[in-house]
Amino acid sequence: MTKPPLHHHLSDGRDLFYFDDANSSLTDDRAADTRDAMERPTTSELRFDPLTSEWITVASHRQTRAFLPPANACPLCPTSSENLSEIPDNFDVAVFENKGPAFGPSIGEIEVPNGSPFGFSTQAFGRCEVVVFSPEHQGSLGSMPMTRIRTVIEAWIQRTKALYSLAGVVQVFPFENRGEEIGVTLHHPHGQIYSYPFVTPRTQKLSKSIEKRGPKFFFDLFEFESKSERVVLESEHFVAFVPFAARWPIEIHALPKRHIQDLSDLTSEEADDLAGFYQKLLRGVDALYDSPTPYISAWHQAPKVENRKDYRLMLQITSPRRAEDKLKYLAGSESAMGAFVGDVAPEVVAERLREVIN
Repeated sequence: MTKPPLHHHLSDGRDLFYFDDANSSLTDDRAADTRDAMERPTTSELRFDPLTSEWITVASHRQTRAFLPPANACPLCPTSSENLSEIPDNFDVAVFENKGPAFGPSIGEIEVPNGSPFGFSTQAFGRCEVVVFSPEHQGSLGSMPMTRIRTVIEAWIQRTKALYSLAGVVQVFPFENRGEEIGVTLHHPHGQIYSYPFVTPRTQKLSKSIEKRGPKFFFDLFEFESKSERVVLESEHFVAFVPFAARWPIEIHALPKRHIQDLSDLTSEEADDLAGFYQKLLRGVDALYDSPTPYISAWHQAPKVENRKDYRLMLQITSPRRAEDKLKYLAGSESAMGAFVGDVAPEVVAERLREVIN
């Protein structure tokens, strides 16, 4: 088991949590942030799109965030005399409030349009956190020891539980963007957690599917996918598969065998199992080609809605890489109309993934 997190504050008041490995040699004494306190940005603006009934965040302060800095100026490395970073001491895994968040730092219930939907805006309440997987500037989560992946999972578990308890937070979304092709602006291995003040558009579509099928939607989905030829990996508590209607050249979905709503529902045994399971998936994605594959790893968790028990925790790993030197771009049909055209049959991708994982 991992140790309880150490809670600190950065010089501007932002929260910082240290999650140490179970076998960590680090002590509980951590240095304070000695940087001069800077004023935090005001909470961003939410604008309502009447065409889609979706919320759009306007966060102009994010234009000035770090963009591919050199290693000696990385804000995610432990602080040194030459580099006063976001993390003032050494660590195994660190979680801190984003300096330029898309949501927050203010917390509260958002307004909803009850009159004209045109020109309606409100505050983008919520919270955004950065999850740093390692003090080492190079590497990837999949290449790390299972003990470190277990620590990252523990950070997701504890932060999910804490963030769902915040006023106005409706959905908590841990994710990792890997690779410049995805849009990564910091090379240091890390992920993020977004806490939304609304149900996200993707989850709203899922809600409609659940309403049509009924409360057993995820039980039926699990039954269908777990018995298909597209299963790529199975463990004691989880199963991973290429979905029947995959959109992306590389797309893996994974479900827990037990019907749970979010990461904080995992038992210790399930979290231990997930560490090895997730490591195999990430290493499998990277084994497809001779160079690292860009991907988005997304944890879909149940929103705080009336029928929350009908949702099941789901992992989705997607990549636009359709060949060694080719990427799938979302052009006219996908971007303008939301109608995807697949480049390769899901069954073919599943067979190749099984080969490299095993």
